[in-house]
Amino acid sequence: MTEPEKISLQAEIPEELDGARLDQAAAKLFATYSRSRLKLWIEAGELTVDGQSQRPRQKVREGQVVRIETELDAPDEWEPQKIDLNVVYEDDHIVLINKPAGFVVHPGAGNWSGTLLNGLLHRYPELAQIPRAGIVHRIDKDTTGLMVVARTLRSHTRLVRQLEKRNMTRQYEAVTQGVMVGGGTVNKPMGRHPVHRKKMAVIEHGGKPAVTHYRVVKRFRTHTHIRVQLETGRTHQIRVHMAHIRYPLLGDPVYLGRSRLPAGGTPEFKETMLRFGRQALHAKFLAFEHPDTGEWMEWEIPLPDDMLALIEVLNEDKRDHE
Repeated sequence: MTEPEKISLQAEIPEELDGARLDQAAAKLFATYSRSRLKLWIEAGELTVDGQSQRPRQKVREGQVVRIETELDAPDEWEPQKIDLNVVYEDDHIVLINKPAGFVVHPGAGNWSGTLLNGLLHRYPELAQIPRAGIVHRIDKDTTGLMVVARTLRSHTRLVRQLEKRNMTRQYEAVTQGVMVGGGTVNKPMGRHPVHRKKMAVIEHGGKPAVTHYRVVKRFRTHTHIRVQLETGRTHQIRVHMAHIRYPLLGDPVYLGRSRLPAGGTPEFKETMLRFGRQALHAKFLAFEHPDTGEWMEWEIPLPDDMLALIEVLNEDKRDHE
């Protein structure tokens, strides 16, 4: 199975298309792709006008820039698989999933099956007709917690717009290496690492805007428990931003660098630090307007067992040294 083709295209509205509908103009500008596929991209917010999502019937003007940023997936190759999903909430329009650690969200190189998407297609076959099987946002393989999936194209479009307009509230809890003085905000653009292409990085010139707010929940002797709120949703955003301010997430295999065991801890403390095999990050709280009713809805789930055990060991270490 081949990796999905990444598409990045741009065109300017010419004089002869001034006043045309966006879907009609897109069909002229990007004739390689079908009208139905272009309409799906418009509704999913992947085909934009001057950087903004629009409706297919929206009129365009000469000089506006139409851009496509997407992946040309092949949904007919995605295999529905019976996989146990921890469903927190579901109705005819949305599904809330509590994702465990080690569970890949979307098929990709090295993970073409056994993903959340494969499980969703088995449980909700109608998702085959929706971009990315209704997945609105992703969280990393080893990050746990809440994700929303849209069950209709209309719901998908509306949830994506909420994300783009920063109207969706996403809060995480994490444990960082190092003791923070206080909370704050990291407002640093991000992009692909210029050398290590599988990593993301703060890119001061040419990166995409990325804003992360964080506050201290509890300080330990050598680590900090924090709550984080995302304003944007770049790949690895929390992990990169925390590493940038020199408080990388405990256990992060990519951005932590060389793990340093603090002096003076008990054998249990040291073993826990060494054996925590993932970034200590959990998507704990999610809130948004229901895409059908408009009702503001909120969900919050407890920390997973491994993070609870980690925090308990950090608490014991703190008490031992007071």
